[in-house]
Amino acid sequence: MKGLVNRSFLSALREQPRSWPRCGLADRPAVPYAQNPGNVAGMSQLNIAIIGAGIAGLTAARALQGFGFKPVVYEQAPVLGEVGAGLTVSPNATHVLNAIGLEGALERIGMCPERGGVKHWKTGELLVEISRGNEMREKYGAAYYQVHRADLHRELADLVVTTDEQAIRTNHSFKGLEQDSDGVTLFFEKGHSARADVVIGADGVRSRVREQLFGKDTPRFTGYMAFRGLVPFAHLPAGTIEPSSCLSTGPGRSFTRYLIRGGSLVNFVGLTERDDWREEGWSIRATIKEMLDEYSGWYEGVRTIIAATPPDGLFKWALFDREPLPEWTRGRVTLIGDAAHPMLPFLGQGAAMGIEDGMVVARAFAAADSVDEALRRYVEARLPRANWVMLESRKTALNYHSGREENFKPGKHVSAESLGLMAYNPAAVPV
Repeated sequence: MKGLVNRSFLSALREQPRSWPRCGLADRPAVPYAQNPGNVAGMSQLNIAIIGAGIAGLTAARALQGFGFKPVVYEQAPVLGEVGAGLTVSPNATHVLNAIGLEGALERIGMCPERGGVKHWKTGELLVEISRGNEMREKYGAAYYQVHRADLHRELADLVVTTDEQAIRTNHSFKGLEQDSDGVTLFFEKGHSARADVVIGADGVRSRVREQLFGKDTPRFTGYMAFRGLVPFAHLPAGTIEPSSCLSTGPGRSFTRYLIRGGSLVNFVGLTERDDWREEGWSIRATIKEMLDEYSGWYEGVRTIIAATPPDGLFKWALFDREPLPEWTRGRVTLIGDAAHPMLPFLGQGAAMGIEDGMVVARAFAAADSVDEALRRYVEARLPRANWVMLESRKTALNYHSGREENFKPGKHVSAESLGLMAYNPAAVPV
């Protein structure tokens, strides 16, 4: 595997952190928003409520706006924002974001890596090399990006509010709903209520909307836990981040890291296996020593990144899962994103699946003549794919943590690309 490290490329990054290759837009034809807008004029007066202003909910809102609808998003937080760190936007999700008006924003906030790879946990040997950059754009018609979740969330929210300044209503914590023949009444904490013709639940893995529709189903702890952190690129020795996007895999552990924010930050997620930890929350503080102990014996590059994490910048959380639902809709209420299909992160498709849902549910309403038809079109188009990806993410976890090197020989590595997930275009698939 000698000769793979591009020293001059790394030196250029150090001199100009924002000079990483972008994905080029001039020679790419625009992705059609939809194949058949259908009877939009007859449906556009619908009062569509979306519960949850995360990435899936905002994508749905913006996609619906593009078809002439005026959805209202209800968010429990008093101030709109997004926690977390990096996420990958694979071509299947990029198609959607480009179509709804974020093409320029992705070029501005996103990193478009030229190469990725898989490394051996102990030796650091590059087992698999992956082409990204322009090659991926040419193959799928859309680029592969690495972004900070908060940056993408902000761009989505700004676009939704710019289109309709009344579209997002914060400080509305969903409490329950009642359906009748004419629509849905929504109830929120503090005595607020609202009326809608249709409701889209986008309120995450612990969705209250899902519970209202299908009863209480407590997410189960998977035995996996995750560490996450951000490290300034300038704080790392030369050559540490090669290739610029990398998964390292070993027995009972994996470690993924990639560059975001113009190459100025390294985002990492370490996934481990534990039976003795169940703390709730997404932003629980962790110590550098705790994570270094988890990755004892791993090659120096991984441990160097962990050790360089700012002391107050390391977090941990437990991974929870649910069984796939056979249906997402009851009456005039349906689910999207993690509310419908919470994903383990091993295929890097959690955000992408929610983004896909947002486009397809909007296209379903644009193509349909009634609420019932729209919801049927949406579920038939999305449920088989999303539930399959849920199950494949579970299998991939076992693969990545097996410690079996033969799983990572050329042609053997299982990923979102090898499974064909990136060849899907939500802006054009039949609905």
